[in-house]
This record gives sequence, structure tokens and C-alpha cells, in this order.
Amino acid sequence: MEFELIATCAFGLEALTARELQDLGYETHSENGLVRFRGDALAVARANLWLRTAERVFIELTSFRAETFEDLYQGTLAIDWSELLPVDANIPVVGRSVKSTLHSVPACQSIVKRAIVDNLQSAYGRATLPETGAPVRVEVSLLKDIASIRLDTSGSGLHRRGYRLLNAVAPLRETLAAAMVLLSRWDAHRPFRDPLCGSGTIAIEAALYGQRIAPGLLRSFDAEDWAFIGEDVFAQARAEAEAARRHVELDIVASDNDPEVLELCRRHTRYAEVEDMVRIEQADARRFKADRDYGVIVSNPPYGERLMEVEEAESLYRDLGKTFRKLDTWSVFLLTSHPQFERLYGKQADKRRKLYNGRIETHLYQYFGPLPPRNLSNGDNKH
Repeated sequence: MEFELIATCAFGLEALTARELQDLGYETHSENGLVRFRGDALAVARANLWLRTAERVFIELTSFRAETFEDLYQGTLAIDWSELLPVDANIPVVGRSVKSTLHSVPACQSIVKRAIVDNLQSAYGRATLPETGAPVRVEVSLLKDIASIRLDTSGSGLHRRGYRLLNAVAPLRETLAAAMVLLSRWDAHRPFRDPLCGSGTIAIEAALYGQRIAPGLLRSFDAEDWAFIGEDVFAQARAEAEAARRHVELDIVASDNDPEVLELCRRHTRYAEVEDMVRIEQADARRFKADRDYGVIVSNPPYGERLMEVEEAESLYRDLGKTFRKLDTWSVFLLTSHPQFERLYGKQADKRRKLYNGRIETHLYQYFGPLPPRNLSNGDNKH
């Protein structure tokens, strides 16, 4: 069975998510906040296991115009739900509505749930449904009066890799950290540094990428419990992912001047099973020194929110600029929401990219150093 599939992602990451899917062998079509592709059950498993920058993977069952609740009910009822769901399926319904006549999300969720239950009761000849089985989360999405009915194959968001069990203050999402690594042009043969590492997310995502480790290997997905997808398909995809891992020596250093967050970083590298790939050091980013050429710095320095914090962040940006500008062969990628970052840093970025850290609008300031000579890097790090 082939499905219409959707990988959702944060705004600004669509091109990266599309490239990841293309590397997996799928043709894509990008829209705001999502990438469409087609595939079978194995594609569902592969996408969930491998996508570093996506938030969820959906199966889109149907799409239709819905200007009334009756339109929404009949469009949902028309799906052959018994082909997908067992009689005991647990069916939570979530929803969202943007620029649509049906603007009450709770009402839309209720209508969709009633249509699904009515359909299944008729198909199975049951007056009631127990809903004691595996969860199958249904999403109803309305955009400009077009309703889309989707199944969420992921369960919890794909940023939940399974290694970050403890959080530091203002944690960076794993998907955004992975996007920063991908945008940096880093490959496994170059030094990688995060001198303001916090709980270590960026360095961990770099290690997973560098060793070609599928980011979803440590967690489970709702679709594994669905009969029409199934554990066997996910087992095959996991076996493929394990076979794709490579073992190369990585030069990744995560450093910070706060010993408490470094202990958190150590725990997270252990949970992610990359503790032997990431070197953790206590150091002040203002005094950063390179011990090799052609390295890459990727970091998420403090943004500063209250007055004193703003002053401290601005002082840090000035000092980082003085330090990092001396690194002639290094590339630097820094994420911040501060509108005057370039002025404070003392250099205009070669490129800026708008990204969202949760609901905070930020920019990734990209300072490109020279690429290493061919004999120092084979560039073989595509996933």
C-alpha cells in the first residue's frame, strides 16, 4: 500500500527536510512548514528513523472542502476506517484551523471523532468501541476551508530522540540543533566545536550525523503498533539503519564554563551513546583557541532577555567576535535572536538564515571559512 506522506518541520527548515527525504530516495514537494512525499509502510518507518530536521511524519488520508460541520462529517465518514483501525483502536483527535469558516478547533475535533466512531461502529457491527488498543492519533487540519485528515505516525515529536532526559535552562530543540549542523557544511573529517555547549545538544547531533547514526534509533513510534504498518517493517528499517552506521574518528569538543551544565552534557552523551565521540571540557569561549585548521564552530550563545542579561549577552558577542575573527581557516555559525548581533560581533555575516527556536525568531549568522584541501576531507557524509 502506498501513502501520501507529510513530514512537518519548523518554518525555514523545509529545504533541509526535503533534502533528507531525497537522500532517502523519495521525490518531494515543499510547502510552508511541511514536505510532501509518497511511499509505502517502509517509507513511514525510514522517515521516522532518519529525519533529523522534521517534527512529525503523517499519512494524509484525504483532503476536501469543508465550509460546514456536515461537510467535515461526511468527508471524514467517507474514509474506510476499518481498513486502517482495529475495533479497539484508541483514537485521540487533535486539530488546528487557519483562515477557515470552521474556526472552532474543539468542535472540529468532536465532529471528526464522531464520524470515525460512526464509521467503525457500522463496519464492525458494534454499538460501542472500547478504545483500549494502541493509540492512533488523528489530526484534522483546516486551511482556507480545505480540511485534511491525517494519521500521526510518530507519536511524540521527532525532536524527542530519547537521549535528553534532563533539561538545562532554555534548551535548544534537537531538530534545530541538527539543522545547524547540516547548514554548517561540516563533515566528519573536520574539527567540530561548540564552545557554549550547555546540555550538549549540538555536539550530540553532530556526532550522530558524523557516524551516520539514525536519530530515531533510541525511541519508539506509534505506527509500530499499527497492523497496517507494523513492527516487522520498523524492524527492517532499524536493521537497515544499524547497517548504515559507520565508524570514523571524530574530533568533536563540547565546552562551557559552567560545570553544572557540563555534567548534564556528559549524561546526555551517555544516553545518546556517543560519549566516546564527544570530548567535554570546561573552558571559557572568550579564550577559545584552535588546535587544528579548517574547523567548524556551531553554537547557540545566550540571547539575553532581561536588562542585565542583555548587557551580558552583548558583552559576550563582542568578545566572541574578537576571538573568532582570528580563526582564519575556521567557519563559524552562531544562532541568536539579538537584532544587533553583527554590529556587536564586529563583522557582517556571509549569510543569515531566519530560523525559529520554539516561538523565538532567531537568525543563524554564518561566517564561511575556506574548505579544507581535498586530501584532508573526502566530503563523504551524505545521509
